[in-house]
Amino acid sequence: MGPRTRPVQDDEAEQPGSRGRLRIGRAVSIPVAEVEWRATTPGGPGGQHANRTNSRVEVRFDVAGSPSLGPRTRSRLLQRLGPVVTTSAGEHRSQARNRQVALDRLVSRLAEALRPDRPRRPTAPSLGARERRLAEKHSRAEVKRGRQRPGPDD
Repeated sequence: MGPRTRPVQDDEAEQPGSRGRLRIGRAVSIPVAEVEWRATTPGGPGGQHANRTNSRVEVRFDVAGSPSLGPRTRSRLLQRLGPVVTTSAGEHRSQARNRQVALDRLVSRLAEALRPDRPRRPTAPSLGARERRLAEKHSRAEVKRGRQRPGPDD
């Protein structure tokens, strides 16, 4: 049986903890219905359980096609993450637990992309850094001086 891809249904969206929307930040949330998930068999060791159960979950969110994002939020996510954001989880035996972990990872990736950059404050080099730089320049000059041809008085 191949992997299945489908959006999360409304009854699944009402599971404890999800409440139908994924809260990304204070002002941004997306409906769980816009998230597609796919269940596959996990790779690696695990014997018959891992070979027969579709417990690994991959979660996809279409940033470019999402109607619930505002234009500024969408452009920032597109710039930082691209048109589709994908996360996966396969550490747990339970598909439900892996789905929750994958959704948590999706939320954290989106939140990290929306976090504003800290402004850079220019600083002057420290005294030690200046001394190290001058010492390196001096030693480099000595190396180059050693490569010169000997003069007539040497």
